[in-house]
Amino acid sequence: MKAMSLEKTASLHDQPAPLRLVDAAIPEPGPGEVRISVSVCGVCHTELDEIEGRTSPPRLPVIPGHQAVGRIDKLGQDVTGRKLGERVGVAWIYSACGQCKWCDTGRENLCSKFCATGRDVDGGYAEYMVAPADFVHLIPENLTASEAAPLLCAGAIGYRSLRLAQLQSGSPLGLTGFGASAHLVLKLVRHLYPTLPVYVFARSHKERLFARELGASWAGESHQEPPAFMQAIIDTTPAWKPAIDALRYLEPGGRLVINAIRKENSDRDQLAKIDYPRDLWMEKTIQSVANVSRADVRDFLEHASELHLQSTVEEFPLADANRALQELKQGRIRGAKVLKVGPDS
Repeated sequence: MKAMSLEKTASLHDQPAPLRLVDAAIPEPGPGEVRISVSVCGVCHTELDEIEGRTSPPRLPVIPGHQAVGRIDKLGQDVTGRKLGERVGVAWIYSACGQCKWCDTGRENLCSKFCATGRDVDGGYAEYMVAPADFVHLIPENLTASEAAPLLCAGAIGYRSLRLAQLQSGSPLGLTGFGASAHLVLKLVRHLYPTLPVYVFARSHKERLFARELGASWAGESHQEPPAFMQAIIDTTPAWKPAIDALRYLEPGGRLVINAIRKENSDRDQLAKIDYPRDLWMEKTIQSVANVSRADVRDFLEHASELHLQSTVEEFPLADANRALQELKQGRIRGAKVLKVGPDS
């Protein structure tokens, strides 16, 4: 099978094409696993974090990709509840132990044995992949494969962030950055809270224009003062500066939700610039988001199906994965990027 393989970590500045197109053996599903003929796989900023060494070290070599959609084409032993031909997706959560206090309380995203798709095991930048049957997700039939792929991570983590934001009043919601996750959060908010003002902080004019097209009440740069203070701000950027800038625009008791698996280190000195009276006083809260649970993915897919929430996507051939990653690195984003891997499912 064709696959894109990561064999060593490095900065994309030093290694512009970190993934290599390889011929790999088609994997066989083990007990409790299914094999998936992959149709598409979303491209996520977390892949950049893996490649550039900001996450826990990936298993090398590894096939990245954790927003895969395709059809089950083989069942391993003892698989129940899944059928050949079902259209399913695989998210960042590949598996968890199922026995610790976090798993027992529905917080499997915090499990110490959390296993990440495309980092700890081979993922969806390939024509075939295997996954535990209990950790794959049925894809609603009213969504195309390309529309569904970003929902598995960008959408699910955005949905978790929105829940953690604990919206309680009519005060505005803020979004910093406007890539795959933020554009899906905005679309969901427009359905769930149609009168709620949403303010978007984005670095490029194109991103700000796109945000307004999708219903943002205001869009500006991270240093620009919005029309009003906000009850919550969800930060989806890979950098510290926009998050620190956002703190000053929270109302008393407001909450900054940081939706990023890792922050880049290039501007970590921004943390020293937090001004306590201005940025954190008045009982403001900083809330991190760690991974996703299966419930996050399944609940968000249900919302997306009911609302026919369509991702805005750019498609690339599998062999162009490096180009998609470079565009992501350079901030050339309009919605989400998706690799076309196999036949449409």
